[in-house]
Amino acid sequence: MTALLAALPLVLVFLLLVVWQWPARRTMPVGLILTALIAFFYWDVSIQYILAASIEGLVIAAKVLYIIFGALLLLFVLVHSGAVSSIRDAFSRITPDPRIQAIIVAWAFGAFIEGASGFGTPAAVAGPLLVVLGFPPLAAVMCALIIQSTPVSFGAVGTPILVGVHGGLIGSPLVAEYIEGHAAVPDFETLIFSIGQQVAILHALIGFVIPLFMVCMLTRFFGVRRSWREGLAVWKFALFAGVVFVVPYMIFAAVLGPEFPSLLGGLIALFMTVIVARKGWLQPSDTWSFPERSQWEIRWAGADSPVLARTGAAALPLWRVFVPYLLIGLLLVLTRLPELPIKAYLSRFSIDTGPLLNTDIATSINFPYLPGSVFILVVLLCMPLFRMNRAQVTGAMKSTGHAFAGAAVVLVFAVPMVRIFIRSGLNTSGLESMPIVLAQAIADIAGQGWPMFAAGVGALGAFIAGSNTISNLTFSLFQFGVGIRTELSPVLIVALQAVGGAAGNMICIHNIVAASATCGLTGQEGALIRKTIIPTLYYLFMAGLFGMLLGFN
Repeated sequence: MTALLAALPLVLVFLLLVVWQWPARRTMPVGLILTALIAFFYWDVSIQYILAASIEGLVIAAKVLYIIFGALLLLFVLVHSGAVSSIRDAFSRITPDPRIQAIIVAWAFGAFIEGASGFGTPAAVAGPLLVVLGFPPLAAVMCALIIQSTPVSFGAVGTPILVGVHGGLIGSPLVAEYIEGHAAVPDFETLIFSIGQQVAILHALIGFVIPLFMVCMLTRFFGVRRSWREGLAVWKFALFAGVVFVVPYMIFAAVLGPEFPSLLGGLIALFMTVIVARKGWLQPSDTWSFPERSQWEIRWAGADSPVLARTGAAALPLWRVFVPYLLIGLLLVLTRLPELPIKAYLSRFSIDTGPLLNTDIATSINFPYLPGSVFILVVLLCMPLFRMNRAQVTGAMKSTGHAFAGAAVVLVFAVPMVRIFIRSGLNTSGLESMPIVLAQAIADIAGQGWPMFAAGVGALGAFIAGSNTISNLTFSLFQFGVGIRTELSPVLIVALQAVGGAAGNMICIHNIVAASATCGLTGQEGALIRKTIIPTLYYLFMAGLFGMLLGFN
């Protein structure tokens, strides 16, 4: 009964979004109310804690919205300045085929941005760039979400491992006892390093086909013929792109640790895919394309989509239009690497809320450190570089504000719902939090078959929280304990947790809303989940399969 009640808000949100196709702006208020009622009446969470968790959610929503605002502003500056046509021309010279463009922009460039920044930033960069290249916004968002999988566990220079898994396990007597009994794991840092290595191996085994998966879905759902085969036609290039990312990814995880696999692996993949695409190697002789825009289905493009804009601005010199992306990549790396002093300097500007409403819930916000500040700084530098006049700047600001409003309405309900769900363990009933209750119910059923389900719990955490890091913080110790109780390798089980937490980003409401907003697309959250759940299920099934094979060898 307790587990069923814990699942009820998630099931209702899924049904409303996916089955009944409600827009998120109507669904999430219902989910918030139901979660609060269950927390109050069954979990005995006080009104004070429910309100404090809601305020915490609003602060987190503000962080996400700040990133969205910066990404939207950059997108509409590109549109209103005339950079759009120059970008299209440049990519047409690399390759005119949208299948190849999607692999270069979403998979390779997106992985690099994920490695540098994480927290949904790839969708805010790669998604709008695909829209600029002529992709239907729904297709652009789908591609940007699908690649929110393999690179995510090492996103933001390793945060899901170094903060999520590390923070979830540190200080536990159970973990200390395991280290004492295993000579191969002499200390806690070695344990974290070993988990990171396992995560990289699992992701590599599963994720190298994600570029092919992505282009097959692109041609199946957005092509004239609705054909999987047209996506399979680029299998050579797609698998090449997968391999040139995951091989260095595994090497960096084994040699350097969790900070660099996605960052450097993405950079290598970007370099290699651009070279091979320019040479025309590993590509079919025919060029695939989207239908004419007049033939697009209504739901493919939102009313705020920049592909519908008509600015009349002249094309810009090629070198200028790529300056924003070079600056974004450079600034994200410089501000995220712990070896450089910039990160420590920016951390001084963090604003802590202190205890909210006299509870032990607290949070913080640091606007200078958020990726939104990088976007805004780049926009301010590029406005004079693009020689934008007042009318163009005003047009970009108006377009940004209009598209931004839709995301704000959804996130101010979605994120507080998530925080109440996670904070429900702060109660007087003695119950664990709702996510832990759900996970324990699944573990009780699974027994030694747990490796098949461990990644699913990680995905559940990411679906709820919108973050692989938070999923790992919430469930790593639980997963470690299940590994000990079932006499399986706890290192493998926690690695499966991290892999599942990465895969869950593809269907997370929070990410879907943010990615949609940055492409001027709203109200199609259910349609996106129905698509991205396909690669998510693939990822979780394969993680479970490899978990079972590795767990009993």
